Amino acid sequence: DAQRLITPAELSSISVGPPDHRIPYGPGPLQFGNLRLPRTAGPHAVVVFIHGGCWLSQYDIAHAAAAEQAMADAGYAVWSLEYRRVGNEGGGWPGTFRDIANGADYLRTLAPQYALDLARVVAAGHSAGGQFALWLAARGKIATESELFVKNPLAVRGVLGLAPAPDLEGLQASGTCGQVIEKLMGGSPAERPERYRAASPMQLAPIASPQILMVGALDQSWGPIGRAYYSRARAAGDTLVRLVEAPGSGHFEFIAPASSTWPLVIESLRTLFARPGR
Repeated sequence: DAQRLITPAELSSISVGPPDHRIPYGPGPLQFGNLRLPRTAGPHAVVVFIHGGCWLSQYDIAHAAAAEQAMADAGYAVWSLEYRRVGNEGGGWPGTFRDIANGADYLRTLAPQYALDLARVVAAGHSAGGQFALWLAARGKIATESELFVKNPLAVRGVLGLAPAPDLEGLQASGTCGQVIEKLMGGSPAERPERYRAASPMQLAPIASPQILMVGALDQSWGPIGRAYYSRARAAGDTLVRLVEAPGSGHFEFIAPASSTWPLVIESLRTLFARPGR
């Protein structure tokens, strides 16, 4: 039945082996990444993957294991980040964003040992992780006075947003996931405008990297959020952003390798890697 959508419980029940390496990028217990390597010889193109889960502590990296491994099986090194979330000590502003940034930039440390090609890095994320993937590509636009500013952030050559949730302002206004954006950002856009300017893809658009946003045609909760960012990016003059509507897909098909949506995910990854590097 094409209309029967995958549930988070089904994702968690998929049997997947451990990553090739679990590597800390910081001192805290949640500051680590799973590194899965393809069976081919390097240097490897790299997917920096960020899992979703409403930015909340109860949704951890485990449910993304099958997607991590399937991307590695498709020929990419996958560096999948765990990070502090709302409800974890140190989660929220600015810790959550710093974890994502530090985890991505740690690829520079890993590259020599694991034959990773830093000229071929795509940021990919599902749901809340899709917001972070877009944000990683936009970090060069963050104002120097922001707590999130870093010199010379890792360059990404493309972004794959899987059912992404980049409209922080809209999600804050709707009170999604128990007012999680208010907790993530430490206030509303009116109260913390400088934080939203540094963190929300809605305000960082246009992003100077090719972006493919994949939205489930049957995803009534999160589909409108991805489309809102697409409309905003186009209005801001972004000619590098594409929207792909996945037929028969809800929210979780994008990280379920057995779904009919998964081949579209891999096709989009290949498209991003095939584009000329910056």
